[in-house]
Amino acid sequence: MAKIIINEHEKLGHINPEVQGHFSEHLGRGIYEGLFVKEDSGIPNVNGMRTDVVTALKEMGVPLLRWPGGCFADEYHWMDGIGPKETRKKMVNTHWGGVTEDNSFGTHEFFELVRQLGCKTYVNGNVGSGSVREMSEWVEYMTFGGLSPMSELRKKNGHEEPWTIDYFGVGNENWGCGGNMTPEYYGNLYRRFQTYVRQYDPEKPIKKVCGGPNVDDVNWTRKVCETTFTQAPGFVHGFMDGLSVHYYVHPGGWDHKGSATEFDNAMWYKTMKKALYIEHLIKIHSDILAQYDTENKVGLIMDEWGGWYDCEPGTNPGFLYQQNTMRDALIAAVTLNIFNNHSDRVKMACIAQMINVLQSVILTEGEKMIKTPTYHIFHMYKGHQDADCVRSTIAENADIGTDEDPVPALQVSASVRDGKYLVTVANMDIDKSYPVELKLADTALTSVKATIVTEDMHAKNTFDDPDAVSEKDFTDIKVENGVAKFTIPACAVLGIKF
Repeated sequence: MAKIIINEHEKLGHINPEVQGHFSEHLGRGIYEGLFVKEDSGIPNVNGMRTDVVTALKEMGVPLLRWPGGCFADEYHWMDGIGPKETRKKMVNTHWGGVTEDNSFGTHEFFELVRQLGCKTYVNGNVGSGSVREMSEWVEYMTFGGLSPMSELRKKNGHEEPWTIDYFGVGNENWGCGGNMTPEYYGNLYRRFQTYVRQYDPEKPIKKVCGGPNVDDVNWTRKVCETTFTQAPGFVHGFMDGLSVHYYVHPGGWDHKGSATEFDNAMWYKTMKKALYIEHLIKIHSDILAQYDTENKVGLIMDEWGGWYDCEPGTNPGFLYQQNTMRDALIAAVTLNIFNNHSDRVKMACIAQMINVLQSVILTEGEKMIKTPTYHIFHMYKGHQDADCVRSTIAENADIGTDEDPVPALQVSASVRDGKYLVTVANMDIDKSYPVELKLADTALTSVKATIVTEDMHAKNTFDDPDAVSEKDFTDIKVENGVAKFTIPACAVLGIKF
């Protein structure tokens, strides 16, 4: 029998709501058709934002949205996306399918979307093909409330008051699609560009995110930190509030990622092992960052993560559209558990991506919309937002998987806010259920409530069967002598509240 022990006295860190953030790039049907439609499309919308999608996202609890990219950010010129839609400049989206981008979704539309969602903003600036002036004027356009050329232009375009930027990314993947730069070169560009991301409202400071490494590229992390951090007696400054890290789970490797829906047991466990690998990445990059940021002020920003497979047959390969199964639910669960357990350093994260792209939480087809298994995990986990993570351990945990890809059967995180606990447990075993005892270190439990997401590993929601996978009440749990006892089914994620 596995035994989960929650040490209510040992807090590991505060779980920022932004750790459950999302990402929407100008890519495929992520924004157009997914979030944003023509107001006369026949699909119910408010100012172009799909009513069904916004309602579902609000219920799921979206704390933050990143936009406009991704690779698209470093070829995006913001002035092309303001003013009357009919006069906006069209461009070719060279990264994603070579389609024409008409810029009908721009700055004003983004802030209208986040207004409807009620979430924080994460805007990515253009370092790869843009200029310091362009980035500086965009920040002025968005956030300056006084009299200036850019604030007057914003008012002319219909928005009197400035908006709030919570996070601003200075470039994206500048080691690759954002300019193929060396870390030293990017580090110096970062120092320069971020200087002109002005703080126009001291009461609403913009947190600046520096472009960090791809996966385990510790050389990039080290060289960027060496370049950006200025050290002198009594003075250490990295000019950043966060360092981004990107990591995708490619079960079959980068060249042949594998099918999103057709996989065997061995591929399942390879996927789980790769999902768990993100904890190693957090540790190695945090260790380097800690050498420069000794006061733990700079957050690790995991602003692109999730499962990435071969796109669905018959769809545009540049649109990155893929289905979503219980395998993705487990990827989301174990990843969010890891983020919780490293909340002392992981301060924000964005799953890639929100709608119709990669590991999305929602899929749309015309006027139809479905919630994916990943959606239901985020809904279950929203109780972790703005809570304190407390240490959780598992005794007598089973070793499962294959000889090549061994993984533990169970994985857990726990948090508390205002005396209310949420414990999320993932069972990565696709064949076996496990009896479990759950207890607090020094406090007897009296009653618990729980929900569960569980089905066969290939289970998915389709437009013909939209509720094949959902979050359901779990009643097969009882408290005896202050200890909660239950059996977690195979291929399941359990959320326990007390």
